[in-house]
Amino acid sequence: MTAKLKLSSVPDDKPVKLTVELPPDVHRDLLDYAAVMARETGHAAPEPAKLIAPMLQRFMATDRVFTKARKTLHQPSRPRAPSSETA
Repeated sequence: MTAKLKLSSVPDDKPVKLTVELPPDVHRDLLDYAAVMARETGHAAPEPAKLIAPMLQRFMATDRVFTKARKTLHQPSRPRAPSSETA
């Protein structure tokens, strides 16, 4: 049985441009990931920068704490119940 990569393709969508700095070892890992992806799929290796967005998407989609917290992020805050203490 062959293990599957977390990414199987890189979607072609209109991006929002960001500029980021990566440590050299992370860039090397992206190059290696692209090479393994090319070998597994039989397609040309994607540009390393094209891997970042789907990797982040996958990471956030599988982060249970983030998913749970995000559900409450845009909900209006509830007013607090009046305190039973008297001044």
